Amino acid sequence: MRLRWFGHACFMITSSSSGVKILTDPFDETVGYAVPSVKADIVTVSHDHFDHNNVKCVEGDPVVVKTPGKHEVKGIRIHGVATYHDAEAGRKRGRNVVFVADVDGLQVCHLGDLGHTLDPVKVGEIGHVDVLMVPVGGNFTIDAEAATKVVDALKPAVVIPMHYKTPALAFPIDPVDKFLADKDNIVRTNSVSLELSAQDIPEERTVYVLSYE
Repeated sequence: MRLRWFGHACFMITSSSSGVKILTDPFDETVGYAVPSVKADIVTVSHDHFDHNNVKCVEGDPVVVKTPGKHEVKGIRIHGVATYHDAEAGRKRGRNVVFVADVDGLQVCHLGDLGHTLDPVKVGEIGHVDVLMVPVGGNFTIDAEAATKVVDALKPAVVIPMHYKTPALAFPIDPVDKFLADKDNIVRTNSVSLELSAQDIPEERTVYVLSYE
């Protein structure tokens, strides 16, 4: 499986076995990063805000997945879990959907704009997670402290922080360093992409910091 980060909460997840491409939470031109111009088979949208739902930037005729529940597209099983974009049961920013995709034998979880920590019920609904993409910038999502609690609850082997302040991003959120401050096993890849397989998943939890273009 190959993961490529375009910035913010947008990743391309490509299956090594089938070649199926999943794009997560595409953003529009106001965010600050270069808008991805890519083909995808599946697009997941965690919530309908402009920095996560720019489906029109995707070439081809992708299947858009944006609801909780079980989905299967081109052999990829995805399940969505209903959560909130804030810590007030959605009263401030509405709903959010966490998606977990089974890709090449790995359970890949994208938290979208999760705005709260997870109780045992939600942890159970999400299930086993190998690879976790977690927002860490705060303000509009969970912050570094809450993100750490979510990571500890879900127990992934691979953690990929997202939705944090960079020189390209216009939003008033925290940089990734706050999240990394108390973490061990940090790998700064100096690359926009990461190759992973079920055979070489790290035994100890590892945080991978990706670059963007």
